[in-house]
Amino acid sequence: MAKIMNDKKKKVLIVDDEVKIVEAVAAYLENSGYTAITAYDGENALLQVEKMNPDLVVLDLMLPQISGEEVCKAIRKISRIPIIMLTAKIDEDDKINGFNIGADDYVTKPFSPRELMARINSLLRRSDEGASPLFDKMSWNDNDLEVDLDLYTVKKSGEIVNLTPNEFKLLCAMIKYPKKIFTREELIEVAFGANYDGFDRTIDSHIKNLRSKIEDDTTNPRYIVTVRGVGYKFGITN
Repeated sequence: MAKIMNDKKKKVLIVDDEVKIVEAVAAYLENSGYTAITAYDGENALLQVEKMNPDLVVLDLMLPQISGEEVCKAIRKISRIPIIMLTAKIDEDDKINGFNIGADDYVTKPFSPRELMARINSLLRRSDEGASPLFDKMSWNDNDLEVDLDLYTVKKSGEIVNLTPNEFKLLCAMIKYPKKIFTREELIEVAFGANYDGFDRTIDSHIKNLRSKIEDDTTNPRYIVTVRGVGYKFGITN
């Protein structure tokens, strides 16, 4: 059993069709201890989000293939990862629109790499508080399963289910990324953070206990689904 290390680098996806900007920001990120992921158009940006599961996205508004606004909207359908918009526009209405579609912050071109890094660091510190799904209250299968993030409660068939803190974090991690197949190590990173001091196989025990509380049939689960040879995923999307 491989023990999870606590030196995981945060992954930042930089999306811009200007190669020099991408290379400069990527170099600054790598020098600051981050892992830089790059994309030069909207279509590839969405592929990288799905494939690499970044911790934060730096997203230009003016992109080929798919616009930055549409990329932002698409990400927000499946995730709350922080998004910093890059734009040459300075109109207040454009910024308000960006916030309305899900951007967390705005940086206007030309920008200082130090300023961008400060904003990245700030957003990542805030997001480190834990996995947060898209909505505070969610339900599936005509309220068969209900999750309330405000009250930290889970209901099964209308009855409160008593989850341990770790079980609750695991459930939140999976519903935060409803289309993602998680390896055990990825689940630990997203649910418990880089400082988790356990072993990857302990996830199996937590999953088993979680299923016993929210599934009708633990041998044929519909919420916490096993993907053979890979790991687990949340089996139902809204």
